Amino acid sequence: MHRVKIHQGDITKLEVDAIVCASEDCIGFAAEAAGENSSEGEVSITAANNLSAEFVIHTLGPVWRGGDQREEEQLAYCYNQIMDVAKQQNIKSIAFPAISCGVSGFPTRRAVKIAIREVNQALRQNPLLESVVFCCFDPVTTALYRTQVGK
Repeated sequence: MHRVKIHQGDITKLEVDAIVCASEDCIGFAAEAAGENSSEGEVSITAANNLSAEFVIHTLGPVWRGGDQREEEQLAYCYNQIMDVAKQQNIKSIAFPAISCGVSGFPTRRAVKIAIREVNQALRQNPLLESVVFCCFDPVTTALYRTQVGK
């Protein structure tokens, strides 16, 4: 069984234990609920309420600032934090969006490479995590994930 899957569509419709929300709106909601401020790479977890998932893992991926502000390290840290929370919560399946791609301006090819590398490394350390789904909005990003997973 392949533990990493690629899906194009709506992340909120996936049948997984947890979905990752990586927008400012999501992290703002989680921080407000916790009564604190949030910064890039920090992670929090809340109940998913009306979604099919049990949990939402909130994070704020780094904004691309040209590549010389440790953005790649920050994105890797973000994935590591999420995977740590998933392990602590005994999550067996999780869905990720393309964190920091789109409005954050991170070069998609670089972001995909980091995502796959960090998740594969975490999967080796967490045999209980059965499935990781990378959920993409568009065919170009979907193809980049499929290519990277195949390497």
